[in-house]
Formats: sequence, structure tokens, C-alpha cells
Amino acid sequence: MMTSFFDQFASPSFLGIPLIAVAIALPWTLFPTPTSRWLNNRLITLQTWSINRFTNQLLLPLNVGGHKWALLFTSLMVFLITVNMLGLLPYTFTPTTQLSLNMGFAVPLWLATVIIGMRNQPTAALGHLLPEGTPVPLIPVLIIIETISLFIRPLALGVRLTANLTAGHLLIQLIATAVFVLLPMMTTVAVLTAAVLFLLTLLEVAVAMIQAYVFVLLLSLYLQENV
Repeated sequence: MMTSFFDQFASPSFLGIPLIAVAIALPWTLFPTPTSRWLNNRLITLQTWSINRFTNQLLLPLNVGGHKWALLFTSLMVFLITVNMLGLLPYTFTPTTQLSLNMGFAVPLWLATVIIGMRNQPTAALGHLLPEGTPVPLIPVLIIIETISLFIRPLALGVRLTANLTAGHLLIQLIATAVFVLLPMMTTVAVLTAAVLFLLTLLEVAVAMIQAYVFVLLLSLYLQENV
């Protein structure tokens, strides 16, 4: 029996070797590879249609210069969705519940958008730190506030993804534990609790997909400000 509800978020290891690298690399082997045939099977057709729809929706507000990020954003979206969904299976590990991993994605990509803005249009990039029409006495305060909010963006990206997935996994484990405890004593209550657990699992499937989409969408919005 697990000694703590938070033990499920500990990085697994085998013979002292961390297995988080395997958990990160394994999802890529599950994707079907398109063939050279004229007609693909239903799974590949659905995968291609979903990726095309997502890419069109994501790059719609961006200009031509931002379209270079299409492959990166799409790959990140597919990776996050797959890892989040596999983490809902029993006896699996979810790498995206680790704040260090999420910050490793958020900080470099956010920093890249800032550097692009500073290089291509430094006046417009710095202009975001001071809204137009600001009274003179408030200029120093607003610049400090906007600078802080700018540097909080990658932290918010990483913490949002980590907190949502961690909270969902904890809630599922708490309700599942309650079902096993109540089953010998109050069968009816246990069945009702199991129904709630099933609905919560469906909700967590939606959360796993939505949080991956929100992560990439916010990065595209940050890019939109700087291209």
C-alpha cells in the first residue's frame, strides 16, 4: 500500500536508473506512421485531420513569420496530449506532473518569443511595458508591474499544467480509495461513489486535452505579440 498520496508523482526508477526518460520517449512510438498509399486507414486519417485542424486554428491569428513555429507547436501539442492521456492509465507515471519538466518547456519557448520580439521590433516589444495614455506619475510603477507580469508568464504556464494534472490525479485516487473503503460497509454509497469516479475520469480526460491545448495556445499568443 502506498504510504502517501503524493508517492504517485515520484519519478520511477529501476536499479537506481530514473525511468522518466522512457516515460517521455515512449509516447512517440505509439503514433501511426503515414504510408505512401493513396488511401490510409481510419486512424491515420483521423490523426491527419486533427493535426491539420489544430494547426489552422492555432496559426490563424499569426502572420507569415509565425508560421515557422507550426511544426514545433503541433509536435508539442501532440506530445503533451499523449503524455497526459497515458498518465490516466493505472500503474503509469505522468511526466507532466513534474514542475521541472513543464518549466523546461515553458521557459525556453517563452524566452524565444521575447528574443524574437526584441530582435525584430524592439520598439513595439518594449511598448507593451507601458500602455498608451498612461499618466506621467504612474509610468515607473506600471513599467515595474508589466515587467513582473512578463517574467511571471513562463512560471504561470508551468504551474498551471502541473497543478491541474496533479489535482486531478489526487482527486481520482482519493475517490477510488473511498470506494474500496465503503464497499464492504455501504455498498450503495460505494456504487454511487464509483459512478462519480467514472464521471471524474471522463472529466480528467477532457482536462488532459484542454490543458495541453491551453499551454500551446498561450505560447502562440506570446509569439503573436512579438512577430
